[in-house]
Amino acid sequence: MELSTIFAFLGAAIMLTLMPGPDNLFVLAQSITQDEKAGIATSLGLCTGLLVHISAAVLGISAIIYQSTIIFSIVKFAGALYLLYLAWQSFRAKGDPFTLQQQNEQAYIELYKKGILMNILNPKVSLFFLALLPQFVHPAQGHVAWQMLMLGIVFLVQAFILFSLFSIFAGKARQVIIGKPAIAKRLNIVQGILFTFIGIQIALSKQ
Repeated sequence: MELSTIFAFLGAAIMLTLMPGPDNLFVLAQSITQDEKAGIATSLGLCTGLLVHISAAVLGISAIIYQSTIIFSIVKFAGALYLLYLAWQSFRAKGDPFTLQQQNEQAYIELYKKGILMNILNPKVSLFFLALLPQFVHPAQGHVAWQMLMLGIVFLVQAFILFSLFSIFAGKARQVIIGKPAIAKRLNIVQGILFTFIGIQIALSKQ
C-alpha cells in the first residue's frame, strides 16, 4: 500500500475522530467524573472494540449487518439500552461526593470492559468501516483484505492517541471542577445526561 494512501486515510480518520460522537463523549464523561486514567482505560476498551468492527469489515460481516434490518436493530437497541442503564446508575449516584483520589485497578478494568461493550454494541461503527475502508483500497495492488486490515489498524492507533489526549485534557479540567463544590456535586448528573444523549443517539441511528 502506498504511503500517500495511508496518509490520506490518516487525515480522514483524524477528522472523523475529532467530530463529536458517542465514543469521545464517553471518554470525556469518564475522565471528568473520575480521572484521566479512567478515560485512558475507557479509550483502550473502545479501541479493543474497534478490533471487532475492523475484523467484521475485513471478513464481510459488516455487510451482513447492513443488509439485515433485524440484526442491525437488535445490536442498536442493545447498545442504546446499555447506555441508558449507565445513565440510570449515574442519576442514582447524583448525591455521591467527588474527590481527587485515584481509582483502584479493578475500577479501571471495569471501565475497560465497558468501553469494549459499548463499542461492540454500536452498529454504526461497523457500517462506518464498511463505508470508509473500501474508498482507500486499491484492488490492483492485490490483497484487499490485508489493505483493509492495515487501514483499520491505522484508524485504531490514531483513535487511541486522540482519545488519550481527550482524557488528559478532561482530567485537568476535572481538577478545576472539583475545586468548585457547587459544580462537583452535579458531575454524576452531567454524566447521566451524557449517557442518555449517547443512548438516544444510537437508538435513533439508521442503516
